[in-house]
Amino acid sequence: MKHRIIQIIILALTLLVFNACGGESSEQQTEDSNQTNEQGLTEFELEHGIGPVTEVVELGELDPELAAQGKEVYEAKCTACHKPTERYIGPASNDILDRRSPAYIMNMIMNPDEMTKKHPEGIKMMQEYMSPMPYQNVTIEQARAIVEYFRTLEDENQS
Repeated sequence: MKHRIIQIIILALTLLVFNACGGESSEQQTEDSNQTNEQGLTEFELEHGIGPVTEVVELGELDPELAAQGKEVYEAKCTACHKPTERYIGPASNDILDRRSPAYIMNMIMNPDEMTKKHPEGIKMMQEYMSPMPYQNVTIEQARAIVEYFRTLEDENQS
């Protein structure tokens, strides 16, 4: 009888150890898949950034007039830190639409503080460039115009 109790205790301990190991593994997987949730970001925010732009921005045909307005705003408010074709204090602007969605760019322009503190890509950029992007008091219309200007820079790259 005593021998039987020892066997049951050993079996129970073995099951406990296996369960604990298995539980940790699935717990770890759950943590990995919920990492985004822990950041408090939605799928949209992960792809398109955090800010006032909450819908996908469709670009359509290039609007030269809007691009010209965007160039004007870009030159007045962005060129202290950004250059169209080279890394400066911030990244080059000419291929940004290859790396980011229009909504992401607009959110970064309009909400740089939160983007560099909460968005994983914004945090990476902050670590790489070591300089926070200041808010330049750009309206949503001006941010959209800057994106249109960036489209013209992409066209220059392809010519």
